[in-house]
Amino acid sequence: MLFSPLQAGALTLPNRVLMAPLTRARASAGHLPNALMAEYYAQRASAGLIVTECTMISPATSAFVAEPGIYNDEQVQAWRQVTDAVHAKGGRIVLQIWHAGRAAHPAINGGAPTVSASALVAEGETQTPDGKLPNAMPHALRADEIPAIVEAFAEAARQAMKAGFDGVEVHGANGYLIDQFLRDGSNQRADAYGGSLENRARFLFEVLDAVSAAIGSDRVGLRLSPLNSYNSMKDSDPVGLISFLAEHLNRFKLAYLHLMRADFFQAQTGDVVTPVRALYKGVLVGNMGYSGDEASQAIEAGQLDAVAFGTAFLANPDLPTRLQGGAPLNAPDASTFYTPGPRGYTDYPTL
Repeated sequence: MLFSPLQAGALTLPNRVLMAPLTRARASAGHLPNALMAEYYAQRASAGLIVTECTMISPATSAFVAEPGIYNDEQVQAWRQVTDAVHAKGGRIVLQIWHAGRAAHPAINGGAPTVSASALVAEGETQTPDGKLPNAMPHALRADEIPAIVEAFAEAARQAMKAGFDGVEVHGANGYLIDQFLRDGSNQRADAYGGSLENRARFLFEVLDAVSAAIGSDRVGLRLSPLNSYNSMKDSDPVGLISFLAEHLNRFKLAYLHLMRADFFQAQTGDVVTPVRALYKGVLVGNMGYSGDEASQAIEAGQLDAVAFGTAFLANPDLPTRLQGGAPLNAPDASTFYTPGPRGYTDYPTL
């Protein structure tokens, strides 16, 4: 089943081994994609679907210094070399569109203030051009500031299609802006965007409505991480939250829902796959720590429709071939995950 085709909305996937979005910090100045990135993604074109690294929908929202953007014509043209390279190898690729919210830092963004659902600072530090600095206190978005961000997501989706992508994945996970609205540990608003599950989900649903109207919901995916405590996130009832979302996401008729099943730091635990599978009627993609065997078993048991692999795909450009043949996997070199240049990026061997 892992190597059988899958129809995900408008996307016809040749297999169910997907490449998860992975921040690699290789973009050029101006948040421009480049030839090295095109080589990296083209090497992995045998994935059923490639989901790119998180990509900025607006200026002054950078969290990683060297991540790409999709908010100007130069970036759109630069992404073309990536999509053309992947399509030339027979691959399929969607752009993950993203607003970092409070995870952005003024020292990276020319002094621009960070924003979030509420004026609550994330714990810890951020790597900036000035070294590691404490995370910045965000400005709580006013209700009248939110529509412009919703429209920025929609415009990013339109720009992605101009750049040759097959669709987009809305980043609603890992403690970035949409997730900051969803979870009650970061959303303490008292207006229409806070409090109840319906209110906390309002911003996400507005984004999905706008992006779907822009490019068609059958080319839109969504990534969620109800348990992940990355970026100092938590929720008082993560299973209740994801159950609510799973049921209400059915109306969007998305290409797929991409679910992170665990917490990087094990601060929150629980089974989120079972309730989502029971409530969500669309294509469900699982992610986080799956082996090839476990992925196959989950798909055969009907728990998932596909599995997205992260570091395994980072270190194994030909991952589907290796999994299908039972071949050994290259080990990823964590010291090169975010360093410039080809080492640990485009130099992993294929079979």
